[in-house]
Amino acid sequence: MTRAKLQSKFARSPVLRYGFAATSCAIALGLALLAQRDDFLNMEAPLFLLAIALTVWYMGIGPAILAVVLSSLAFDFFFTEPRYSFYVKSSEIPHYAVFILFAVLLSWFSMVRQRVEQKLLQSRNELQMEVVKRTEQASLLNLTHDTIFVRDMSDIITYWNRGAEELFGWLVEDAIGRNSDQLLQTDFPIPIEEVRAELLRTGRWEGELRKTKADGSGVVVASRWSLRQDEQGRAVAILETNNDITERKRREQEIQSLNQELVKRSAELEAINKELEAFAYSVSHDLRAPLRHMAGYTELLQQKTSSVIDQKGTHFIAMILDSAKRMGNLIDDLLAFSRIGRAETQNSRVNMDQVVKEALTQVRQETEGRKIAWKIGALPDFYGDPSMLRLVLVNLISNAIKFTRTRAQAEIEIGCSEGNGDYLIVFVRDNGVGFDMKYVNKLFGVFQRLHQSEEFEGTGIGLATVQRIIHRHGGKVWAEGTVDGGATFYFSAPKPPGDLWRP
Repeated sequence: MTRAKLQSKFARSPVLRYGFAATSCAIALGLALLAQRDDFLNMEAPLFLLAIALTVWYMGIGPAILAVVLSSLAFDFFFTEPRYSFYVKSSEIPHYAVFILFAVLLSWFSMVRQRVEQKLLQSRNELQMEVVKRTEQASLLNLTHDTIFVRDMSDIITYWNRGAEELFGWLVEDAIGRNSDQLLQTDFPIPIEEVRAELLRTGRWEGELRKTKADGSGVVVASRWSLRQDEQGRAVAILETNNDITERKRREQEIQSLNQELVKRSAELEAINKELEAFAYSVSHDLRAPLRHMAGYTELLQQKTSSVIDQKGTHFIAMILDSAKRMGNLIDDLLAFSRIGRAETQNSRVNMDQVVKEALTQVRQETEGRKIAWKIGALPDFYGDPSMLRLVLVNLISNAIKFTRTRAQAEIEIGCSEGNGDYLIVFVRDNGVGFDMKYVNKLFGVFQRLHQSEEFEGTGIGLATVQRIIHRHGGKVWAEGTVDGGATFYFSAPKPPGDLWRP
């Protein structure tokens, strides 16, 4: 039975502990008496010292003191002259004192040794617990897919987890003891001295690094360093974790390249668009003079020949004048469409109720002699160019007035609905002739018409103008309709910044 187990067994009972001391001394006394009877002299001192040593070793200081007392008394009574009394002759005092002193020294030495052994045992247990703890931590670190390794302040790798093996391709036995920067050929974005200075100052560093795998391929990682310090605050190790961001960086570079290409294409398209607008403006402007001449001379011809030409000739001259008028309207619309593309928007908070009133005033002439039921709801404030938004409503309302001409009573509604996010929606609905939804994509194209010009006048530029204005405001325009079932035109535009729309 080991000393620890024996101590554990006797620790709970003082009777057993002190009984062990008395028993040890009694056994030593018996053996000493037997040795003396068989003429084995001077055995009593070693036997008593052995009893004391065993007691102090196994039972501690209290029972050891009892053992020293009992051994001293037995030694005096049985083996010191005169025997069988506790009287000590002066000649025996040195011998008796040496025994007591030697017994005390033996007890003290045994206690010191026991104390040292207990500390060593405690240190061993703590070390074992620390080893178990570190082993568990290392096992947990091996479960993560993140790359983790530890190196000392000379950059020598001392720990290398499974994630590091998977990412870099180096096995743990190949990595431990190697210089990390040399093994991975680390490429730093800034001088390494600056990295170390920040690490020592703040205890951490983060950044993107380029490293090389075992197969020679490169990898980009998001690297995080943490400084480990001892109890005196001295730097002893660096823990580094890395996440592979190679694919993310590749996508970022692709996106950057695409953005650069997009900027280039946008600049090219903007230049082409400006050239087209300038061309349209120039052509439209240059067409006005010959068109005025043609219309003017046709009117003069009509006046001069009205008495000499027949009815068919008069009809032909009227057709020429009507075509010239339509051509003039088309040129005016083209000029307006071109100016919208070149004009800068003057954005501000727009009271849409007021804009609707102004638009209705502007189209009033088109409603003369018509029976129209208007339904106008309250509109929210918008954020945009007031004059452009007014032109949008003028075109949409004029469109509704024109295509409800065949109705005995036209019904036109102007209202709003809540949009998503920062945008609001306004609609203009009518009960006119409508359109087939399969042709909806043609509605907003320049010169695109879904009805014959003989049925409904127009140049086919009004809705294209609406779309251009709304797109310049960052919104969109769309339509819904059925043949002979009316149509609804929608457009969205931004809310005023930092404001809620009011119904």
